[in-house]
Amino acid sequence: VAKMARSHAKIPLLARTHGQPATPTTVGKELAVFATRWQRQLRQVEQAEYLGKFNGAVGNYNAHVVVYPQAPWEEIARTFVERMGLTFNPLTTQIEPHDFLAEIFHTLIRFNTITLDFDRDMWTYISLGYFRQKTVSTEVGSSVMPHKVNPIDFENSEANLGISNALLDHLAGKLSVSRLQRDLTDSSAMRNVGAAVAYSLLAIRSAIRGLSRVAVDETALRHDLEDAWEVLAEPVQMAMRKAGCENPYERMKELTRGQDITQETMQAFIQGLELSKPDRARLLGLAPAAYTGLAERLARQAER
Repeated sequence: VAKMARSHAKIPLLARTHGQPATPTTVGKELAVFATRWQRQLRQVEQAEYLGKFNGAVGNYNAHVVVYPQAPWEEIARTFVERMGLTFNPLTTQIEPHDFLAEIFHTLIRFNTITLDFDRDMWTYISLGYFRQKTVSTEVGSSVMPHKVNPIDFENSEANLGISNALLDHLAGKLSVSRLQRDLTDSSAMRNVGAAVAYSLLAIRSAIRGLSRVAVDETALRHDLEDAWEVLAEPVQMAMRKAGCENPYERMKELTRGQDITQETMQAFIQGLELSKPDRARLLGLAPAAYTGLAERLARQAER
């Protein structure tokens, strides 16, 4: 995704907030947002501590001290646990409390949820025609509608992420709770860790497969932008504020809200404003496809 963000850094895209046309962005910048979010969660997984204990039936070295009373048991336990590649937990009951597992599972839930957000955005972009799906001759899109090419990979990913998150959420809550010094509920629950992670892996693979089978439809993006001159209401009203014009927001709202705004409409309005020559020229030279701010630069910041 980060690679795709950089290669699509310049391609303008009509943003949508609340489903409605909003300030333009670029395809690459929106992909870079997801890449950065995923990378942050992966760093947290990589930095996770895995704890271990070696202190007897209820965590007090009771039998150890009786059999070898002179042995430095805390030091021995720490050395043993750390040689196993774990972080030593000196204070436990019969079991290591599993809080570190809950932390890891919550991080995986966040990673999954970001992927779910990505799946839904890609599904929506495909629905809007912003991305075309590559056809596979052996696939059937619909049992009765032969023309269809459905975004099944993103839908399958979304479904499996839901199952994974449900399991991970239960495990994160369950494994941190054990009655008094120990009960056996953690043992049964732990048998589902593999399934929880496996559903996540299936979902990620589906999302990757879905991404590999789409291509940006720049023509569709351009058409949408050409029909969205109302999005320039934002920079125009900001220039009006800079120039000290009265009621800039209200005047732009009256001009654009619920109206079919064209290039001619917007530029005629700009011509009638008391702006400096540089500001007027800058606004008259602006089009929705060019109004992307620093999106291209931001897209190229996606980590490799």
